[in-house]
Amino acid sequence: MARVARTCLRSILKIVNSTLGLVGIAMILYGFWMVRVLQRDMESPSFDDFDSTALWFIYTFLSIGVALCLITCLGHISADSSNGICLSCYMVIIFLLLLLETLVAADILLNSDWVKDLPEDPTGRFHDFREFVESNFDFFKWIAMFIILVQVLS
Repeated sequence: MARVARTCLRSILKIVNSTLGLVGIAMILYGFWMVRVLQRDMESPSFDDFDSTALWFIYTFLSIGVALCLITCLGHISADSSNGICLSCYMVIIFLLLLLETLVAADILLNSDWVKDLPEDPTGRFHDFREFVESNFDFFKWIAMFIILVQVLS
């Protein structure tokens, strides 16, 4: 009976980690797409005044995607090994990730001027992304709840 429960828990953890990994891969692909669009825009003659240090949104998006993929790898390793130390490290990382997400969500919900806290984005990609999210807010609300649910389950 214990072996069956252990196998079920291992499989559930792998499924949840796979979902988290797919989110990370999607973020990386979107980040690469933004880099490609930026390169295309830089070739246009109307893109004269450019500050390369202001690509914070693209770099942040890519780094969060890579971090999610690394966390997923750690989750798969801990599910395969069933090692207590590895599972503990994985749970601490997931807890810190959830805590960070909660802090960002609280800042966005409680601070009405949260956009002013962010640095300027001369590329306009953040503004485009924000408009897209606002126009499809119900869809993104369900995606965010699904991602948080997956993280809580893991």
